[in-house]
Amino acid sequence: MNKPNASTKTPPNEQLQPLPVNSIRRTNRWSGIQMYALLFRASVRSRMQYRFNFWFSTLMSALINVVEFLMLAVILMKFGHIKGWTLEEAGWLYGVLTLSKALYRTVASDVHNIENYLVSGELDALLLRPLPVLLALMSRNVSIRFGEVIQGVCILALSMSSLMREGQIGWLSVPLTAFIVLCGAVLLFSIGLLTATAGFWLTRITELQNITEDAARTAAQYPLSIYPRWLQGFLIGVIPVGFANFMPGLFVLRGDTGWWMLLLTAAVAGALLSLSLFVWKFGISRYQSTGS
Repeated sequence: MNKPNASTKTPPNEQLQPLPVNSIRRTNRWSGIQMYALLFRASVRSRMQYRFNFWFSTLMSALINVVEFLMLAVILMKFGHIKGWTLEEAGWLYGVLTLSKALYRTVASDVHNIENYLVSGELDALLLRPLPVLLALMSRNVSIRFGEVIQGVCILALSMSSLMREGQIGWLSVPLTAFIVLCGAVLLFSIGLLTATAGFWLTRITELQNITEDAARTAAQYPLSIYPRWLQGFLIGVIPVGFANFMPGLFVLRGDTGWWMLLLTAAVAGALLSLSLFVWKFGISRYQSTGS
Protein backbone atom coordinates (compact mmCIF):
# COMPACT_ATOMS: atom_id res chain seq x y z
CA MET A 1 0.00 0.00 0.00
CA ASN A 2 1.34 3.38 -0.94
CA LYS A 3 1.78 5.75 1.96
CA PRO A 4 0.51 9.27 1.54
CA ASN A 5 3.27 11.67 0.70
CA ALA A 6 3.48 14.25 3.47
CA SER A 7 5.14 16.65 1.13
CA THR A 8 2.16 16.67 -1.23
CA LYS A 9 0.82 20.21 -1.53
CA THR A 10 -2.58 21.41 -2.55
CA PRO A 11 -2.53 22.49 -6.15
CA PRO A 12 -2.48 26.26 -6.56
CA ASN A 13 -5.94 26.27 -8.10
CA GLU A 14 -7.35 24.45 -5.02
CA GLN A 15 -5.85 26.80 -2.46
CA LEU A 16 -8.20 29.20 -0.69
CA GLN A 17 -8.19 32.52 -2.42
CA PRO A 18 -9.07 35.79 -0.63
CA LEU A 19 -12.41 37.28 -1.58
CA PRO A 20 -12.25 40.34 -3.79
CA VAL A 21 -12.63 43.63 -1.95
CA ASN A 22 -15.74 44.51 -3.95
CA SER A 23 -17.33 41.19 -2.99
CA ILE A 24 -16.65 41.82 0.70
CA ARG A 25 -18.14 45.29 0.45
CA ARG A 26 -21.27 43.97 -1.25
CA THR A 27 -21.64 41.30 1.45
CA ASN A 28 -21.25 43.86 4.25
CA ARG A 29 -23.68 46.21 2.58
CA TRP A 30 -26.28 43.46 2.15
CA SER A 31 -25.80 42.33 5.77
CA GLY A 32 -26.35 45.91 6.92
CA ILE A 33 -29.59 46.16 4.94
CA GLN A 34 -30.81 42.84 6.37
CA MET A 35 -29.96 43.95 9.90
CA TYR A 36 -31.76 47.27 9.39
CA ALA A 37 -34.85 45.45 8.07
CA LEU A 38 -34.82 43.14 11.11
CA LEU A 39 -34.52 46.04 13.58
CA PHE A 40 -37.15 48.02 11.64
CA ARG A 41 -39.69 45.21 11.99
CA ALA A 42 -38.86 44.80 15.68
CA SER A 43 -39.39 48.53 16.27
CA VAL A 44 -42.76 48.43 14.45
CA ARG A 45 -43.93 45.47 16.55
CA SER A 46 -42.86 47.33 19.70
CA ARG A 47 -44.82 50.45 18.78
CA MET A 48 -47.89 48.45 17.78
CA GLN A 49 -48.16 47.14 21.34
CA TYR A 50 -49.69 50.55 22.14
CA ARG A 51 -52.13 50.65 19.26
CA PHE A 52 -54.29 53.48 20.55
CA ASN A 53 -51.29 55.81 20.87
CA PHE A 54 -50.05 54.72 17.45
CA TRP A 55 -53.30 55.40 15.61
CA PHE A 56 -54.08 58.55 17.61
CA SER A 57 -50.71 60.10 16.76
CA THR A 58 -51.19 59.05 13.13
CA LEU A 59 -54.60 60.72 13.01
CA MET A 60 -53.34 63.92 14.65
CA SER A 61 -50.43 64.15 12.24
CA ALA A 62 -52.78 63.77 9.29
CA LEU A 63 -55.19 66.41 10.64
CA ILE A 64 -52.38 68.93 11.10
CA ASN A 65 -51.29 68.48 7.50
CA VAL A 66 -54.88 68.71 6.24
CA VAL A 67 -55.37 72.02 8.06
CA GLU A 68 -52.14 73.38 6.56
CA PHE A 69 -53.24 72.52 3.03
CA LEU A 70 -56.78 73.80 3.57
CA MET A 71 -55.35 77.21 4.48
CA LEU A 72 -53.55 77.29 1.13
CA ALA A 73 -56.62 75.98 -0.70
CA VAL A 74 -58.84 78.71 0.76
CA ILE A 75 -56.43 81.41 -0.44
CA LEU A 76 -56.18 79.92 -3.92
CA MET A 77 -59.93 79.44 -4.22
CA LYS A 78 -60.47 83.08 -3.29
CA PHE A 79 -57.85 84.62 -5.57
CA GLY A 80 -57.68 81.90 -8.24
CA HIS A 81 -53.91 81.59 -8.27
CA ILE A 82 -50.72 82.72 -6.54
CA LYS A 83 -48.04 84.11 -8.85
CA GLY A 84 -49.55 82.09 -11.69
CA TRP A 85 -49.75 78.81 -9.75
CA THR A 86 -53.20 77.21 -9.64
CA LEU A 87 -54.70 75.18 -6.81
CA GLU A 88 -53.98 71.92 -8.65
CA GLU A 89 -50.33 72.82 -9.24
CA ALA A 90 -49.89 73.91 -5.63
CA GLY A 91 -51.56 70.66 -4.57
CA TRP A 92 -49.00 68.70 -6.58
CA LEU A 93 -46.13 70.56 -4.87
CA TYR A 94 -47.69 69.99 -1.47
CA GLY A 95 -48.47 66.31 -2.07
CA VAL A 96 -44.99 65.49 -3.38
CA LEU A 97 -43.27 67.10 -0.41
CA THR A 98 -45.68 65.47 2.04
CA LEU A 99 -44.91 62.00 0.65
CA SER A 100 -41.16 62.67 0.61
CA LYS A 101 -41.24 63.79 4.23
CA ALA A 102 -43.38 60.79 5.24
CA LEU A 103 -40.95 58.39 3.56
CA TYR A 104 -37.93 60.04 5.20
CA ARG A 105 -39.46 60.11 8.67
CA THR A 106 -40.64 56.51 8.35
CA VAL A 107 -37.25 55.13 7.35
CA ALA A 108 -35.13 57.33 9.64
CA SER A 109 -37.34 58.94 12.25
CA ASP A 110 -34.81 59.25 15.06
CA VAL A 111 -32.23 61.02 12.92
CA HIS A 112 -34.40 64.06 13.58
CA ASN A 113 -34.35 63.30 17.32
CA ILE A 114 -30.60 62.81 17.74
CA GLU A 115 -30.36 65.66 20.26
CA ASN A 116 -32.09 63.43 22.83
CA TYR A 117 -29.43 60.75 22.31
CA LEU A 118 -26.61 63.27 22.63
CA VAL A 119 -27.91 64.92 25.79
CA SER A 120 -28.85 61.70 27.59
CA GLY A 121 -25.79 59.75 26.45
CA GLU A 122 -27.94 57.06 24.79
CA LEU A 123 -25.77 57.33 21.70
CA ASP A 124 -23.01 55.59 23.66
CA ALA A 125 -25.14 52.43 23.77
CA LEU A 126 -25.53 52.51 20.00
CA LEU A 127 -21.76 52.74 19.62
CA LEU A 128 -21.44 49.40 21.40
CA ARG A 129 -23.72 47.58 18.98
CA PRO A 130 -22.17 45.38 16.28
CA LEU A 131 -23.61 47.42 13.42
CA PRO A 132 -23.16 50.93 12.02
CA VAL A 133 -24.40 53.62 14.39
CA LEU A 134 -26.49 55.28 11.69
CA LEU A 135 -28.39 52.05 10.92
CA ALA A 136 -29.00 51.49 14.63
CA LEU A 137 -30.30 55.06 15.00
CA MET A 138 -32.53 54.83 11.92
CA SER A 139 -34.17 51.62 13.14
CA ARG A 140 -35.20 52.97 16.56
CA ASN A 141 -38.67 54.33 17.36
CA VAL A 142 -39.95 53.74 13.84
CA SER A 143 -42.82 56.10 13.05
CA ILE A 144 -44.94 54.90 10.14
CA ARG A 145 -46.67 57.98 8.73
CA PHE A 146 -49.85 56.37 7.43
CA GLY A 147 -51.82 59.59 7.80
CA GLU A 148 -49.34 61.68 5.82
CA VAL A 149 -49.02 59.00 3.14
CA ILE A 150 -52.77 58.74 2.65
CA GLN A 151 -53.15 62.51 2.63
CA GLY A 152 -50.27 63.00 0.18
CA VAL A 153 -51.56 60.32 -2.18
CA CYS A 154 -55.10 61.75 -2.09
CA ILE A 155 -53.94 65.33 -2.77
CA LEU A 156 -51.70 64.13 -5.60
CA ALA A 157 -54.44 61.99 -7.11
CA LEU A 158 -56.98 64.83 -7.07
CA SER A 159 -54.51 67.42 -8.36
CA MET A 160 -53.07 65.26 -11.12
CA SER A 161 -56.44 63.97 -12.31
CA SER A 162 -57.65 67.57 -12.66
CA LEU A 163 -54.48 68.57 -14.53
CA MET A 164 -54.87 65.54 -16.82
CA ARG A 165 -58.46 66.46 -17.65
CA GLU A 166 -57.25 69.92 -18.61
CA GLY A 167 -54.54 68.37 -20.79
CA GLN A 168 -51.72 70.02 -18.88
CA ILE A 169 -49.99 66.73 -18.03
CA GLY A 170 -50.16 63.14 -19.28
CA TRP A 171 -49.82 59.68 -17.80
CA LEU A 172 -46.02 59.91 -18.02
CA SER A 173 -46.20 62.37 -15.14
CA VAL A 174 -47.20 59.53 -12.78
CA PRO A 175 -43.88 57.61 -12.83
CA LEU A 176 -42.00 60.91 -12.98
CA THR A 177 -43.79 62.06 -9.85
CA ALA A 178 -42.90 58.81 -8.06
CA PHE A 179 -39.27 59.34 -9.05
CA ILE A 180 -39.35 62.90 -7.71
CA VAL A 181 -40.87 61.71 -4.42
CA LEU A 182 -37.98 59.25 -3.95
CA CYS A 183 -35.39 61.90 -4.79
CA GLY A 184 -37.13 64.28 -2.39
CA ALA A 185 -37.00 61.70 0.41
CA VAL A 186 -33.25 61.25 -0.14
CA LEU A 187 -32.81 65.03 -0.19
CA LEU A 188 -34.75 65.58 3.05
CA PHE A 189 -32.91 62.72 4.73
CA SER A 190 -29.57 64.20 3.69
CA ILE A 191 -30.49 67.64 5.03
CA GLY A 192 -31.68 66.05 8.26
CA LEU A 193 -28.50 63.99 8.60
CA LEU A 194 -26.24 67.00 8.02
CA THR A 195 -28.17 68.90 10.67
CA ALA A 196 -27.99 65.94 13.05
CA THR A 197 -24.22 65.67 12.54
CA ALA A 198 -23.83 69.26 13.74
CA GLY A 199 -24.96 67.94 17.11
CA PHE A 200 -21.58 66.26 17.61
CA TRP A 201 -20.17 69.75 18.09
CA LEU A 202 -23.20 71.81 19.18
CA THR A 203 -25.14 69.15 21.18
CA ARG A 204 -28.27 71.34 21.20
CA ILE A 205 -29.54 71.57 17.63
CA THR A 206 -33.29 72.17 17.99
CA GLU A 207 -33.04 75.78 16.80
CA LEU A 208 -30.88 74.72 13.85
CA GLN A 209 -33.40 72.04 12.90
CA ASN A 210 -36.14 74.66 13.03
CA ILE A 211 -34.32 76.44 10.19
CA THR A 212 -32.84 73.66 8.07
CA GLU A 213 -35.72 71.18 8.31
CA ASP A 214 -38.97 72.62 9.62
CA ALA A 215 -38.95 76.18 8.28
CA ALA A 216 -37.28 75.30 4.97
CA ARG A 217 -39.66 72.40 4.33
CA THR A 218 -42.70 74.47 5.26
CA ALA A 219 -41.62 77.19 2.83
CA ALA A 220 -41.14 74.59 0.07
CA GLN A 221 -44.72 73.37 0.44
CA TYR A 222 -45.75 76.40 -1.60
CA PRO A 223 -44.48 77.70 -4.97
CA LEU A 224 -41.06 79.25 -4.41
CA SER A 225 -41.92 82.00 -6.89
CA ILE A 226 -44.06 83.69 -4.22
CA TYR A 227 -40.94 84.46 -2.16
CA PRO A 228 -38.29 87.18 -2.64
CA ARG A 229 -35.39 86.24 -4.88
CA TRP A 230 -32.92 86.02 -1.99
CA LEU A 231 -35.14 83.46 -0.26
CA GLN A 232 -35.60 81.51 -3.47
CA GLY A 233 -31.82 81.35 -3.82
CA PHE A 234 -31.50 80.22 -0.21
CA LEU A 235 -34.02 77.38 -0.68
CA ILE A 236 -32.36 76.24 -3.91
CA GLY A 237 -28.67 76.88 -3.39
CA VAL A 238 -28.03 76.79 0.37
CA ILE A 239 -30.67 74.44 1.76
CA PRO A 240 -31.73 72.90 -1.57
CA VAL A 241 -35.16 71.77 -0.45
CA GLY A 242 -36.55 73.42 -3.58
CA PHE A 243 -35.25 70.43 -5.56
CA ALA A 244 -37.65 68.19 -3.64
CA ASN A 245 -40.66 69.50 -5.58
CA PHE A 246 -40.54 72.99 -7.10
CA MET A 247 -37.59 72.66 -9.48
CA PRO A 248 -38.59 69.30 -11.01
CA GLY A 249 -42.20 70.49 -10.91
CA LEU A 250 -41.33 73.20 -13.41
CA PHE A 251 -40.69 70.43 -15.94
CA VAL A 252 -43.39 67.92 -14.97
CA LEU A 253 -46.20 70.48 -14.62
CA ARG A 254 -45.21 73.13 -17.13
CA GLY A 255 -42.41 71.84 -19.31
CA ASP A 256 -40.50 75.04 -18.57
CA THR A 257 -37.10 73.36 -18.46
CA GLY A 258 -36.23 69.92 -19.87
CA TRP A 259 -35.35 66.35 -18.96
CA TRP A 260 -32.05 67.63 -17.63
CA MET A 261 -33.96 69.05 -14.66
CA LEU A 262 -34.83 65.53 -13.47
CA LEU A 263 -31.20 64.49 -13.88
CA LEU A 264 -30.11 67.57 -11.95
CA THR A 265 -32.62 66.77 -9.19
CA ALA A 266 -31.24 63.24 -8.85
CA ALA A 267 -27.66 64.56 -8.96
CA VAL A 268 -28.33 67.11 -6.20
CA ALA A 269 -29.97 64.43 -4.03
CA GLY A 270 -27.11 61.98 -4.62
CA ALA A 271 -24.39 64.56 -4.02
CA LEU A 272 -26.02 65.77 -0.82
CA LEU A 273 -26.43 62.19 0.40
CA SER A 274 -22.75 61.47 -0.22
CA LEU A 275 -21.77 64.68 1.57
CA SER A 276 -24.02 63.96 4.56
CA LEU A 277 -22.65 60.40 4.96
CA PHE A 278 -19.07 61.69 4.75
CA VAL A 279 -19.71 64.41 7.34
CA TRP A 280 -21.55 61.92 9.56
CA LYS A 281 -18.57 59.53 9.54
CA PHE A 282 -16.24 62.39 10.35
CA GLY A 283 -18.50 63.62 13.15
CA ILE A 284 -19.00 60.20 14.74
CA SER A 285 -15.20 59.75 14.81
CA ARG A 286 -14.93 63.00 16.81
CA TYR A 287 -17.86 62.24 19.14
CA GLN A 288 -17.33 62.60 22.87
CA SER A 289 -20.04 61.52 25.27
CA THR A 290 -22.04 64.25 26.99
CA GLY A 291 -24.31 61.96 28.98
CA SER A 292 -24.37 61.64 32.72
